[in-house]
Order: sequence, then structure tokens, then C-alpha cells
Amino acid sequence: MVTDKIIIAAEKLRDDVEVFSKTLVSEGLVDYVYNPLKYAWEIHLCYLKMASDKGAKTLLLGMNPGPHGMGQMGIPFAATSIVRDLLDISGIEVDQPLIPHPKRPVIGLDYPREEVSGTRLWGLLAETYGDSRSIFEKIFILNHCPLMLLDGERATNITPDKISGETVRKLLSRCDDHLLEVIEILDIECVIGVGKFAEKRARAILKDSGVEVKGCWHPSPASPLANRNGGKDWKENVSSVLP
Repeated sequence: MVTDKIIIAAEKLRDDVEVFSKTLVSEGLVDYVYNPLKYAWEIHLCYLKMASDKGAKTLLLGMNPGPHGMGQMGIPFAATSIVRDLLDISGIEVDQPLIPHPKRPVIGLDYPREEVSGTRLWGLLAETYGDSRSIFEKIFILNHCPLMLLDGERATNITPDKISGETVRKLLSRCDDHLLEVIEILDIECVIGVGKFAEKRARAILKDSGVEVKGCWHPSPASPLANRNGGKDWKENVSSVLP
């Protein structure tokens, strides 16, 4: 069964990246690493059961969790209102990271701040396709790397492309393997990289595979492209590559 295979693959990734989490900190590459597949597993599991068996042939690929989205709720590009109102997920408690940063508490589904990237991306999908079932008939969303990386007193969110070394290379290689596994299980025909990093990773591992790779602008409010023309240009850019 497709869902069972996706869940097993996610469980393996969840456990494998724990080793990298500790090594990234011990090597001083970042100060804290959160693994939402671990502490928000029950929510992520609910998402996988909801999203993986509807027949989507297009995969939207993000980079890694943000502190206000997947870092809280375990769902790629999560946002509080989206998870509650669109995905209809509620009443599931989260655990805590092994060593939490005092400025990055994990609250879970009741997190008070909206993740703008999540409201933009899921909002556009809802506008395009309708309810969650209709979305998942077309789209499956995955983050390439499941780890949230934090650095310094302010717990600055660090993306994987900003650190380097052998541990990072091995981590990203493991994430590449997971992406390939998901593509095979779901029989994905097209991967859309949300942002340049995700697109680059997808193109590198899917070269000559027969799987089409596209790219679109990232919805982050820190991106000038996402904010251009009041967000209208971003919507048009993403809509142009959606199935």
C-alpha cells in the first residue's frame, strides 16, 4: 500500500537524520538542530495518511523546515490557520526537541504566529484546486531536508545551503535518497523545486530519470520576488508550473 510505504520511508529518514543532528552541533556548524519528524511525528503521520494516497503525480519540493511552520507542526510549509482550517488537523500534541533553544519554543498546532510562506503556498493551492483532497489529487509536498538548523543567541534559522563539510554532504545525500524513494513510491512524474536550492537538488539527482523538473519562486516574505507587485507576480510564477 502506498501510504504504508511512505510512512516507512519517513520513519527511516526520521531516525537516520538524528545522527546527523548531533554531529552538526558537535562540529560547531550550528548551535541547535530540531527534528520535527521526531517531536511532531504524530502530526506528520496524520499529514502522510491524508496526502499520500490521493494519486498526485506532481511533487512540490521545499528546502527545510522554518521555525514558524514545519518546525512547529511537522508539515511542510505549515501555517497555523492552514493546518487547522484547510487540512482540518487539530487536537494532536507535540513533544519537544531534545535540546530546545529558549528563543525557539515548540508550541505545535496552537502556535500564535502565522508562517507567511505556508499561508501563501497552501493558500494558492486551495485557490487553484479547492479543498485538501482536491489538492492532494494533484500535489504532494515534501521538504528535501527535515531538519531545522538554528544558530547563535537569536536562534537564527540557517538553511542547509549556508553550511558545508562532509557531515552536511552526507546529510543531503541521505535526503536525496529519500526524495528518490518518495518519487518511486508515488510514481511522481514532475518535481517542482520551490526556490533555487530545491530545484538544483532535484535536477542533480533526477538527470536522465524521465521525471520532469521545474522551478518556481519561494514564497518567503524575505524574497523580493515573492513580494513583487503585491505578491501577484509570485502567484503567476507558481501557477504557471502547477498541473
